[in-house]
Amino acid sequence: MTLPAESIWLYAIAMIGIWFTPGPVWVAIIARALASGFRGVWPLAIGVAIGDAIWPLIAIFGLAVIVSQNAMLIEAMRWVAAAVFIGMGLMLLRKASQPVERDSRLTRSGTWAGFSAGLLAIAGNPKAALFYVGVLPGFFDVTVLTGPDVTTIVVMSCAIPFCLNLGMGGAIAAARSKLSSPTGLRRMNLVSGGLLIAVGCVIGLGQALAG
Repeated sequence: MTLPAESIWLYAIAMIGIWFTPGPVWVAIIARALASGFRGVWPLAIGVAIGDAIWPLIAIFGLAVIVSQNAMLIEAMRWVAAAVFIGMGLMLLRKASQPVERDSRLTRSGTWAGFSAGLLAIAGNPKAALFYVGVLPGFFDVTVLTGPDVTTIVVMSCAIPFCLNLGMGGAIAAARSKLSSPTGLRRMNLVSGGLLIAVGCVIGLGQALAG
């Protein structure tokens, strides 16, 4: 393995930091934890982990190189990400009192349904796309990675979010009765919506200042 230890640690810290940014995976975890408890969370976490293995492979094997050579495409991706985050936040604020369980696509019972929801959540997650495709090459030189290097990156990309997703799902499942009350649900949605809008504004402001 040729990866320097400092790059591995920086990548791990970045993975934890990006996880704390709300996104579609958070919404899916919250929905299934409130609807089914922890038994609804772990299949979803496995589905997300598989998606988290695919994204870095895409970045390592060529797509990141294409994107990095096109400044306009990078700018467009950032503006799209900002718009998506702000739009999701506004939707949460507008429906702050609506139970998450009404979205049957996320809360459908069964292991396969949870697994599929996890795959869909990570596949359509602009946060994951931007991080893996646009940022991962900033930590590692993708042109010189060896087999063990790629394995290490993929395992980290899966394991770190997987553990955090399970922890979050378990905590929400444990506090299910309080969070599922109308008042608790409204507060949670207002906070989550505000965070999503803030993230979108930060991305947009950063892009505007850079431009």
